Amino acid sequence: MTGTFSRGLIAGAAGTVALHAATYLDMAVRGRPASTVPQQLVDAIADAAGTEVPGRGATRDARRRGLGELAGIANGVGLGVVFSLVRSAGVRMPFPVGAVVKGAAALAATDVPVAALGVSDPRTWSREDWIADAVPHLAYGAVAQAVVAGLPTRQEQVLPRRSASAGLVGRSLLLGVATGGRSSLGLAAPALTGADNGALKKLSGLAAVAGELYADKQPGTPARTDAGVLPARLASGAAGAGLLAKRQGANAALPVLAGIAGSAAGSFGGLAWRTWAGKRMPALQAALVEDGAAVLLALAACLPGRRRSTRLTLVSTPA
Repeated sequence: MTGTFSRGLIAGAAGTVALHAATYLDMAVRGRPASTVPQQLVDAIADAAGTEVPGRGATRDARRRGLGELAGIANGVGLGVVFSLVRSAGVRMPFPVGAVVKGAAALAATDVPVAALGVSDPRTWSREDWIADAVPHLAYGAVAQAVVAGLPTRQEQVLPRRSASAGLVGRSLLLGVATGGRSSLGLAAPALTGADNGALKKLSGLAAVAGELYADKQPGTPARTDAGVLPARLASGAAGAGLLAKRQGANAALPVLAGIAGSAAGSFGGLAWRTWAGKRMPALQAALVEDGAAVLLALAACLPGRRRSTRLTLVSTPA
């Protein structure tokens, strides 16, 4: 029986093998040269760290290539562990959807650093470039999805997830909107309203919300839609929706998507409200109105079904 971590390692390793196989098959069929992007990415990372790859000539090139390949392997295996953790958290996707989502995540994990470090601009790539990049990552996603779905953990076998109800998806959307207003509510609201949660978890959630309510009123707080801030809000919305789904023993895939969508809407909508209201009332008053709206939405999302627990005790039986 595999655990979450070991299953992730297997999924990541198998997906990485599939990615490399698809890449080298494409090179063999089309006779194209190997990409130099991994080496360039190594150089960019070294420059950002204020150092450089040691050596000269062929020796340095070999090190750059080796480091680039090792980074790719680490990336693929690490993503496999993440995918396994997500499945253990209750997110179940049909094979085609899971394969595309995991392939897209692997593609983003590669191309976003490439673009962010100025190694290459994906907007200038040709259709052939995109195909050569996307197909191997899709192969990675398909194999990783097959492994994480085909190797259930003991907990997943004992506690299967049923389909998410429309009410759960709707409440996940509401919690996402609340999280877009106050990001701490994504995790804090389920913790504060859960009947099975202990005092320490509830106090931690209350402290997180109180801290954000204070920080939101400070002049140096960055805008919630900034590139460095928005991803954390979306992640909080997704995590909160996952907790609601776990409470109901439901598949978290649709609730998580609803949580992300709601968090995006709440982030941009909240910013629009503050901009509009700031011209008509004191800034503090506009912020307090938003505080109240976010808390009410979070309560509406988390209070229903709060006494239903999916905790289980696994009792070992003799063989």
